[in-house]
Amino acid sequence: MVAMIGMMWWQSRKAKQQQAERQDFRANLQPGTEIITIGGVIGKVVSVDVQYEEIVIDSEGSLMRFSFNAISKEYVRPAYISDDEVDENGNPIEQDPIEQNDDEAQVPMDQALESAENTVETTETVEAEVVDTEVADEQPQEAAK
Repeated sequence: MVAMIGMMWWQSRKAKQQQAERQDFRANLQPGTEIITIGGVIGKVVSVDVQYEEIVIDSEGSLMRFSFNAISKEYVRPAYISDDEVDENGNPIEQDPIEQNDDEAQVPMDQALESAENTVETTETVEAEVVDTEVADEQPQEAAK
């Protein structure tokens, strides 16, 4: 009998704490807070009318008015993790650094030096061709004089 009374007292105390938390949350709602209603509607608070205990939320462009009692909790978007990123136990799979940064693949030093030398040779060749064309352009003008 004492155990039953203790359990009932424990449950009523816990219920009162939860009710006080809900009332505090609803009383402190501010515009811009994302919430979810007991019906599953997710939206941002636009305005709060404490006198009539009503709240207006914007859900994807639709303004809706609800009673404070219809507000379930603040909405926090759950993190999304792809099944490809975890093993069968839900642990993250470690990826190789090369796989993570495909755009920033490392080039061996020999190849980097060769490409740099090719760039210098190409630049020198282009400059030599420009000088040759300038000399060739000047020669016919001298012959015409």
